[in-house]
Amino acid sequence: MKILFIRLIVSRQYVQLLACLGYLSTTLSFLSSDRMHFTPPAASTWHRATNWNNGECLIRTRHSTALRSHTDESIKSEDPSAPLYLDTTNPIPKRQTTSTQRRAPVPRSILASIRTVKQRYISNIDAAHSESVHKRIVQAGLQWARTQTQRQCSQTDAQEQRHLRFPNMERVPGCLATVHLQTTLIPTTDTGDATYTKCPENYRVSIDGSADAMLSGGLLAILDNIFSDDDVTAADVLQLEATVLTTAMGLQALLSPGRNDGMASMVTVVQRQIRSLLSIDQPAEPLTASTDGQTHNAKTMKNDAPRVAMLLSGGVDSSVALHLLLRQNYNVTAFYLRIWLEDELAHLGECPWEDDLKVCREVCDHAGNVPLHTLSLGTEYRERVVQYTIEEARRGRTPNPDIMCNSRVKFGCFLEYIEKTGKEFDYVASGHYARLEEDDIETTQKRLFRAPDTIKDQSYFLCTLTQQQLSKVLFPIGNYQKSQVRELAARFQLPNRHRPDSQGLCFLGKVRFDDFLSSYLGNNPGDVVDAMSGEVIGHHNGLWYHTVGQRKGIGKVMFPIATAKGPWYVVAKDQERNIVYVSNRYEEEDFAKARSEFEVEDVTWIAGVPPKQSRDGVAWKEVQLDMKIRHGPKIVQGFLLLKDDGYTGNIRLEKKDGGLAPGQYVVFYQRETDECLGAGVISERHWANFLNHYDELVVTSTT
Repeated sequence: MKILFIRLIVSRQYVQLLACLGYLSTTLSFLSSDRMHFTPPAASTWHRATNWNNGECLIRTRHSTALRSHTDESIKSEDPSAPLYLDTTNPIPKRQTTSTQRRAPVPRSILASIRTVKQRYISNIDAAHSESVHKRIVQAGLQWARTQTQRQCSQTDAQEQRHLRFPNMERVPGCLATVHLQTTLIPTTDTGDATYTKCPENYRVSIDGSADAMLSGGLLAILDNIFSDDDVTAADVLQLEATVLTTAMGLQALLSPGRNDGMASMVTVVQRQIRSLLSIDQPAEPLTASTDGQTHNAKTMKNDAPRVAMLLSGGVDSSVALHLLLRQNYNVTAFYLRIWLEDELAHLGECPWEDDLKVCREVCDHAGNVPLHTLSLGTEYRERVVQYTIEEARRGRTPNPDIMCNSRVKFGCFLEYIEKTGKEFDYVASGHYARLEEDDIETTQKRLFRAPDTIKDQSYFLCTLTQQQLSKVLFPIGNYQKSQVRELAARFQLPNRHRPDSQGLCFLGKVRFDDFLSSYLGNNPGDVVDAMSGEVIGHHNGLWYHTVGQRKGIGKVMFPIATAKGPWYVVAKDQERNIVYVSNRYEEEDFAKARSEFEVEDVTWIAGVPPKQSRDGVAWKEVQLDMKIRHGPKIVQGFLLLKDDGYTGNIRLEKKDGGLAPGQYVVFYQRETDECLGAGVISERHWANFLNHYDELVVTSTT
């Protein structure tokens, strides 16, 4: 009896085990079925099927409002007599593929087109080096821009009439660059059937567009080449998952997150334009930031407070300046100005502007959702700053693009943008280290002063601002030391409080200036001549790679036998004969005059007129001033004597300077007050004076 009882227990456990296995099998079968694919919130919704072969099809899909489970009760709660799909125009068989079923993220036709495009633009290069890939993409964009016009001109009027073109160029949201595109649907056959226009499978896709960044333009060109393949239809484009395109192309790891997102946004805009042209319902889109990069402010804005447009760079200085303005009850809107040349120079190195913009958003969110706008001024920057830099370098002069950036862009065309767009701001603020004071109540003139932090003082870069510009400017951190700004960043708990200061020119990022010049000017070899003996002791690659007073790097272009006799300094450049003059006696009396006396041109004054002490009645008189020959803490003393109309003059320094290069700015300061009065540009006559006495110098040194 006992044995029988044990056998019954074992049998019962065996039966329970079998039941559990069957239960598990049923559950796994259900989970792998189509019933668990998705559960929308509505009991039923109208949508369109992805099968457009027989024209437009309105379909209603029935879904349970409750989350489906494996229980019999939830299955029985459905009406088995109700059809899963209800097609009012063209019924679809029950098991036919619908929008609720899985589909490949990239259609086969697009995968085949991607392979073709990769062979055309990205083959035979080392994919491990993003610089080479970026350069090839930029070249593709330039080539595509040239062919766009040719393609449009080749189309006949009859062809144009049958095309479906989106009404306007649409800006692509989510792109850090300013990208516009316009989709055109081209019939694949000559049929005139009225239902033809309702079927995406009967159209090919063509894209026109523009971008103010060359790398973005190249990505737009590649997108057009992929979509315009003869085997790719509008239906294929609509089925493409936008976020996986760069992965399918093998570019995801080679592009920044911002570029990957931008490419996905381009695809999304094309898909939206196709649906609009074919009258297909648009899918619901998640709420995102506005197309200009604005983040809406959650705080109640103070309507009566002064409105300030804050130039935010992503650095600690401008971030602290923003917080100081908020604590002074200003109504602040932040602007990020995109002026980097990362696309033209993509093959030369990384440019951090995408990271800068990300930090700006974090700073604005941390400050209470301060509104943030991104503004692309790349075109204006090229016209007003880059062209100046290139032309000055081509002439062998030493440009200062940072001074031009402030006067022509940040406080130039940005102020123009505010006025043209009707944006009402009382001031424009920045994170510059400089002080501003008003002269008096009657004149209300602005006076610019050096910052207390002599190392960080940036009044040198602001020396050409006018009264009209300064009347609109605020420098919130101008009275602080850099160490104090860092302390404030820590106190405010800024997300970028540990970020290091940026170095180098504002528009180059990590790109070396010589590489920038090489990309635009190339090489122009010439002789390197010993200024004391007249002997050729090397060969340079271009006058623009060298500046007066230069010591570091000059040995690389000199003969080894001459290098051993250094140190050598660049003392002058002859533009006509393409000669760089050097000397290893730069510290001796032979060059004392060339290093302390020179002429200036293009003299400007912040007050609009020269200082009173520079005149003796109607005649000019020599005035003693503090001067900066270059940015930094070093101040030199000298005398300025204006001549003629006051826009030129002679300068005599009390001590020799390290290098007086034509094109370089000399900034004038009042000795007693540290007030920045104005500036002038070292004239080419400085070279002319040296070269006129060159033969005499050689004779003296050889006798």
